[in-house]
Amino acid sequence: MVTSSRQLAAGALVWREVSGLLQLLVVHRARYDDWTFPKGKRDPGEPLPVTAVREVTEETGVEVRLGAPLPTLEHPLGPGCTKRVSYWCARPVGVGELHHEPDAEIDGVRWVDAGDIASLLTYGTDRRMLDDFRSLAADGGHRTEPLIVLRHAKSQSRRRWRRDDRLRPLTKQGHAEAQRLVPLLTAYGIRTVVSSDSTRCVQTVQPYTAATMVDVVLDRGLSPEDATRKRIARRLPSLVPRDRPTVVCTHRPVLPFVWDCLGLDSVDIPTLAPAQCVVLHRCTSTKLATEAHRP
Repeated sequence: MVTSSRQLAAGALVWREVSGLLQLLVVHRARYDDWTFPKGKRDPGEPLPVTAVREVTEETGVEVRLGAPLPTLEHPLGPGCTKRVSYWCARPVGVGELHHEPDAEIDGVRWVDAGDIASLLTYGTDRRMLDDFRSLAADGGHRTEPLIVLRHAKSQSRRRWRRDDRLRPLTKQGHAEAQRLVPLLTAYGIRTVVSSDSTRCVQTVQPYTAATMVDVVLDRGLSPEDATRKRIARRLPSLVPRDRPTVVCTHRPVLPFVWDCLGLDSVDIPTLAPAQCVVLHRCTSTKLATEAHRP
């Protein structure tokens, strides 16, 4: 009996504009003598968006934040084993200045004009990924801003809590989940944090706001006690800027109101477990893609 296995990896097509020209970041791997997009294996338990950002930074020295996802590639590694690589569009944090020192793994890093890159890439799979990126970029879809809708982390039992439910805190597990959210939210470059004023939501986003010095906007209307479909429809658009990467932390009973406000069919949205989130990639007010993750 042959046991199948899948190796997970992630990477990004990192872009920038210089004098009106679109450029993409590529690396040369000494071992294979190839030019390809930066990518690498997932560490155990690591969310794939975190893998993508970490691998790009390790291979190029360029810190990035993720945009819209690109198609996933899968290819065989050997009998019963496949490799699955998830890709995102990404842009540098800053101008994308290269600081990578050549080493045994990556001995070359280069920004290349998008029109010239196909002839440099070694693999047909990379050229197909390039075509997908170009199709997205043709309509400006590489310029999306993420909106993350987050359910608070694991909290203490409601049945055992005898005080005001707004004050119900996270469990030890919930605090650990909140810590693990930090690199995931960082991967998308979140700069605006909006949260229900309930303790369990505030504690969920607190590790991220402390690590990044981003202020949190607390809104009572995102709590189960005060949220209504009409109130969310009125308040949420003013809380969520279209031009900044944003996270909204709320509660399971409030999520259907949020989906309605954002024009999403809840049938297409997974049921979120504690600390799980949905990432919406927006270009102006248009939703281009969604993905779900948990830390």
